[in-house]
Amino acid sequence: MIRVVHYINQFYAGIGGEEKADIKPEVREGVVGPGMGLNGLLKKEDIEIVATVICGDSYFNENIDEAKAEIIEMVKSYNPDLFIAGPAFNAGRYGVACGTIAEEVQAKLNIPVLTAMYPENPGADMYKKAVYIVETRNSAVGMRDALPKIAKLAVKLVKGQEILSPAEEGYIERGIRKNYFATERGSKRAVNMLAKKLKDEEFVTEFKMPVFDRVDPQPAVKDITKVKVALVTSGGIVPKGNPDHIESSNASKYGEYCIEGVVDLTADTYETAHGGYDPTYANDDSDRVLPVDVLRQMEKEGKIGSLHNKFYTTVGNGTAVASSKKFGAEIAQKLVADGVQAVILTST
Repeated sequence: MIRVVHYINQFYAGIGGEEKADIKPEVREGVVGPGMGLNGLLKKEDIEIVATVICGDSYFNENIDEAKAEIIEMVKSYNPDLFIAGPAFNAGRYGVACGTIAEEVQAKLNIPVLTAMYPENPGADMYKKAVYIVETRNSAVGMRDALPKIAKLAVKLVKGQEILSPAEEGYIERGIRKNYFATERGSKRAVNMLAKKLKDEEFVTEFKMPVFDRVDPQPAVKDITKVKVALVTSGGIVPKGNPDHIESSNASKYGEYCIEGVVDLTADTYETAHGGYDPTYANDDSDRVLPVDVLRQMEKEGKIGSLHNKFYTTVGNGTAVASSKKFGAEIAQKLVADGVQAVILTST
């Protein structure tokens, strides 16, 4: 049998959620969590998951060098022919961990590796050129669809078979160009594409151009002591109880809340809805993410003109870029209409 080591986080290992995200790497014999379904598909090709490495997302991302060193030794001890990480879907820290350890295993142990995640996962952009990343949906709802694609590509990688295009194999484009022999010369293919474009017919370009957002910087504030300042956050700070039910991940909405007369965000009145970081300190004192207390003091001392009587909040954890752009445009319109001249945007 061809030997595989599988990497998953604490959640998919059934250990726990955010409260267990700081667990150190450990290894278990055989399959755990999503490895069960994956192993069933791989066994048809005489490939078997012999061990599963588990690590908390917080521990890995806060102790990257130590985590990589520990996990490499665990993987090496099983003498695998292939390493698979995930799937991470749209879980940002999990995706970064999968990409990081897959790249490390590939470099240190010189064996094929692959992982899987949603294209907007930050790990995808960071590691798509270094390792194969199977494209998945944005949540574990897509597990049934993801596992066969992972298994199919894993078989090809470990058996040294030809890897075809991203569209054919289901992995995220890596930005790597390969020469091939086409049946028609380039000029004819270009004219055919142009004709289809003019007719509004579907066509596939042979050379995708990158699309970059460009935001022109605004001029500096000339006199901050005369300016109305607003607070906007992707750290998920909400009134106690999360009245608008902003999702902890992949947010579909943002909140608008009045802070007129509020000088301090206490544990009794505010909390975070964010599911991508340890909420303990934000729940104890939400001013750590949304510094209302400091700005009220600056307002009192005349260091700023005034603090806007509303703040806007959403959750950045796994939220789609398209949603984020929509939120930003709407919030900006409201701020301009209210005469806000400067915004402090806080994260986690």
